[in-house]
Amino acid sequence: MKNLKLLILSLSICLLLGNLGVSGYSNVEPCQRSRCNNCHEKFLYRHVRPNTPLTTDHNAWEKYLREKNDCSRPTQSFLHPKDRERVDAVCSSSGGKRYQGNLCISQSPFTFLTVRSETGTCGVSSVREETKHLILACEVLENRCVPVHFEGNREGNKPDNNAAGCGSTEKGKGSSFQVSGMWLASSLILMFLSQLLF
Repeated sequence: MKNLKLLILSLSICLLLGNLGVSGYSNVEPCQRSRCNNCHEKFLYRHVRPNTPLTTDHNAWEKYLREKNDCSRPTQSFLHPKDRERVDAVCSSSGGKRYQGNLCISQSPFTFLTVRSETGTCGVSSVREETKHLILACEVLENRCVPVHFEGNREGNKPDNNAAGCGSTEKGKGSSFQVSGMWLASSLILMFLSQLLF
């Protein structure tokens, strides 16, 4: 019985710690310190790569995705590398407005390519050029507020001119986070098990 209690306690602790990772974490407003040291680099690799095809040709994109071994995401959006400074500026008061949570929306629209493919096969089903306002998660890394996540803008939303600018200086001093439903449920299960077993 003692071994069973220790096993359940160990599993519960692992579950709790696992849910404290990035999946259960997000800043509640933009430009707060990030807990992910390479999120900006990952964002750039996914969305602002050099040498991406500048065409809507399916074959060119299928070849590119195969060469990069990047067939795991069914929808991918690629911004032109020349727009990198403008993309980073979305996370500043001059380039973006607060949207919701840690998201900011660009003050001006961007043109980019959205590629849809079959997961794992790299079979490209569509390549579409879009012009929309970008919605990006913005966090502080190395004392700069930078994009760390590309959020789709299916509705074609535009910035609210009355919203605060992204990256305002009075915010971003600390790192606050909101817990996910999974983290909360894990905590409640842990408390329940500890009452039963101990």
